[in-house]
Amino acid sequence: MRGVIIGILFLLGTQAAAQSVTARDGWVVMPTDKGFDTLLDELKTAVRANGFGVVTQAGPTGAARNRGIAIPNNRVVGVFNNVYAVRILEASVPAMIEAPIRFYLTEDNDGTATLSYKTPSHVFAPYALDADADLMVAAAELDAVFSIIANAAAAR
Repeated sequence: MRGVIIGILFLLGTQAAAQSVTARDGWVVMPTDKGFDTLLDELKTAVRANGFGVVTQAGPTGAARNRGIAIPNNRVVGVFNNVYAVRILEASVPAMIEAPIRFYLTEDNDGTATLSYKTPSHVFAPYALDADADLMVAAAELDAVFSIIANAAAAR
């Protein structure tokens, strides 16, 4: 019985490692030919170059390695700036829980990395009916900035 459980866990782990981010409603998914570390560095550079800051970073890869588990690199990188934080708060206090907006970097099986994110207009849409109209104006502006950041990071 123990061998069966270990086998099932191995198969589940293998399936999880083989998954990749796919396009879905409100997401932008950008496969690249870059390695994970290069894409992460270039994302941080593009964020700064566009007047935003990396506010948060999280990923389970390092902690998993410390536990003896090998998983592909992945990192969630929260990005925002104070100008938009103030605008979002003025338009909708509840919507601010969505900040910072996150980029998601995932390492693919072939050693390349994918950059993904939910568009800010998609993230803030659930708050639009109860918010000042500037919420979605700011979200549309953020859509443009996040596109510029992502394209700069993913560029060859």
